[in-house]
Amino acid sequence: MAIFVERRLRAVGKRLTKLRADLVIADEQLAHFAGESDDLRIRSLVSETPLAGEDHRQAERHSLAMARHRSELVEAIARLEQEQDALLDELENGVTASLRQ
Repeated sequence: MAIFVERRLRAVGKRLTKLRADLVIADEQLAHFAGESDDLRIRSLVSETPLAGEDHRQAERHSLAMARHRSELVEAIARLEQEQDALLDELENGVTASLRQ
């Protein structure tokens, strides 16, 4: 049973590593999209043209979509960390039980 738990722990660890790397990328992209959206908002206010307003709305949609994606990554990481904690507890309980016997 300990081998099964260890295998699951390794798999969870690999997924966590990948999701954390994805989160770093999402943070960078979100900063870029948010900055671009702010710039386009100012341009649309200054130029007051329909095209500038549409550019801002499109950039804002991109920024919001990236914010949702980032939020989903954070939630997935939290779930995997909880799973990892449960597996570590399970592994510790199994080792403790083996030592008692």
